[in-house]
Amino acid sequence: ICSEYPVFKKDGDLAELIGVILGDGHIRKFPRTEELSIFSNSKNLGFVDRYALLVEKTFNKKPACNKHGKANCTRIRIYQKHISKRLGVPYSPRRFLKIKIPLWISKNKNYIVRYLRGLYEAEGSFCIHKPTSTYKFFFSNRNDSMRNNVFKLLVRLGFHPHMSQSNYAVQISRKAEVLSAIELL
Repeated sequence: ICSEYPVFKKDGDLAELIGVILGDGHIRKFPRTEELSIFSNSKNLGFVDRYALLVEKTFNKKPACNKHGKANCTRIRIYQKHISKRLGVPYSPRRFLKIKIPLWISKNKNYIVRYLRGLYEAEGSFCIHKPTSTYKFFFSNRNDSMRNNVFKLLVRLGFHPHMSQSNYAVQISRKAEVLSAIELL
């Protein structure tokens, strides 16, 4: 059993993993360990495979991937010490917490893209309505600071998002930008 853990390598994989944890993840503290869980639709095997592999690569430990309850949900889960501190991600629930973008991510465009990819994989969606030529790329989350972070990062990447308080979303609506954002992330 490890008593000390190496510092994580700050790269695109870690940036993306932090993004997905902030979106669909949960970190819980126990007296002697911590639990990291990432939840996914069980039918989205690409998501489950991708993030199980990133968890294994990051923590050097194979996660358990199990169906969660009777719902159509798969949980990717590991137990290890100091997960929250090492990742820089606060314990759950995070709805009312002020989420900060790690400085090492915000200084690197490639890491910003990977961080946003993780967030959008968890909390994003897009829709295209061809008869009206309406294109939408959404990020929706009830945490105000997280929505503001996504908004600012999208602007830094050259997009023109807008905020919607009614559905707790950051949205891109220009057709060319929607297609570009989908391709980029």
